[in-house]
Amino acid sequence: MDEGRRHSARVFPGLCALALALALAGCGEATEPPAAPPRPVRTVTAETRTAGDTATLTGTVEARNEVTYGFRIGGRIVERLVNVGDRIAPGQVLARLDPQDEQNTLRSAQAALSAANAALTQTRSQYERQSQLLARGFTPRAQYEQAEQAFLNARSQVEDAEARLQMAQDRLDFTELKADAAGIVTQRRAEPGEVVQAGQPVIEAARQDGRDAVFEVPAPMLSGLPADPEVEVALASDPAVTAKGRVREVAPQADPVTRTFRVRVGLIDPPEAFRLGTTVVGRVTVPEGAVIEIPASALTRLNDRPAVWVVEPKALTVGLRSIEVLRYSPSAVVVADGLAPGDIVVTAGVQALHPGQKVRLLGAGL
Repeated sequence: MDEGRRHSARVFPGLCALALALALAGCGEATEPPAAPPRPVRTVTAETRTAGDTATLTGTVEARNEVTYGFRIGGRIVERLVNVGDRIAPGQVLARLDPQDEQNTLRSAQAALSAANAALTQTRSQYERQSQLLARGFTPRAQYEQAEQAFLNARSQVEDAEARLQMAQDRLDFTELKADAAGIVTQRRAEPGEVVQAGQPVIEAARQDGRDAVFEVPAPMLSGLPADPEVEVALASDPAVTAKGRVREVAPQADPVTRTFRVRVGLIDPPEAFRLGTTVVGRVTVPEGAVIEIPASALTRLNDRPAVWVVEPKALTVGLRSIEVLRYSPSAVVVADGLAPGDIVVTAGVQALHPGQKVRLLGAGL
C-alpha cells in the first residue's frame, strides 16, 4: 500500500506537465481572425468653380433728402396748415405765428422812414439854397458846410430807416413758415398755441427728389462688396415688386451699439409701392473667385475645427483633414482652405470611419 502511494506521487507531476505542454502548444497554433472588409462609402471629387455669394439684408425706404422746417423767429403758433402725409409744393404756407408784434414793428419802421424822408427834404432845400448863396458870395462857407452836414446826416437817417423797414418787413414775412421744395410731410413737431423759439423744428418733410433703401451692413460683408455694386431691392410684403439701385452713401463710422455701417442705396425709378417707411429686402452678389464646394454631409470635426475624410486613391484608405470654411448653407459648404482640386472627399458614412481604414468607393453622391 505504501509502495502504490509512492508510485502515484511520482506519476502525477508528470501528467500535469504533459497537460500544460499540450495546452501551450494549442495556444501557439491559434490563427488570427480575418481582416474586416473595406467599408463602402460615397465620395465626390473636389473641383474649383467661380462663384459669388448673394448677400441679403432687410432695410427700409427713406427719402433721399429730408428737411426740417422751423420759424426764423420766435413766437406763438396760431395756425398749422398741414398734417402728416400731406403733399406740399414750393412756397406753400405750412404754419403761421401770431404776427401782431411784427406788424407793430413794421408800422413803426414805416413812420420812422416817413420822418426821415421829411427831414431829408428839408435839409436838401437848405443845402441847395446855401450852395447858391455861396456861389454868389452872399453866405459864409461855415454856414454852407453846416447845411451840407445836415443834409448828409438826413440822407444817412433815410438809409437807416429804409434798412429797418426792410428788416421789419422780413420779420413779418418770417411769421409764415413756407416750403422751399415739393415733398411729403413726415412729422409735425409743434401744435397751434405753442410758443416756439427761432429754429425750433415744427414740420419735417421728405423731398420728392429721390428715394433710398437704407440698410445696416456688417463690416465683413461691407469689405467684400465690389466698388459699385448693383443692388436688387424688393418689397418684403411682395417680392415680385422690385427696383434696381446703386450704393450712394456709406457711413464713415459704425453704429456704436450694433457695430454695423449704414448704407444708402439710391433707387432707380422705384414703383409707387415703395412708400416711405416700407420694409424692403436688398440682394447683392459678392464675388468669391475660385472656390471648392462640397456637400454639407461631408463635414465633421477634428479638435473642434471643421474637417472632412479624404481618400488616399492608391491605398484606398481614409484620413481626417482640417479645412477652413468660407460659408455654410443647408446643403453645401464652401471651402476656403484645406482641399485641393482632385481630392476625393467622403460624403456619406463619415461618422463610422477611423484613420487608416480601408474603404470601397461607391461613386459620387450627396
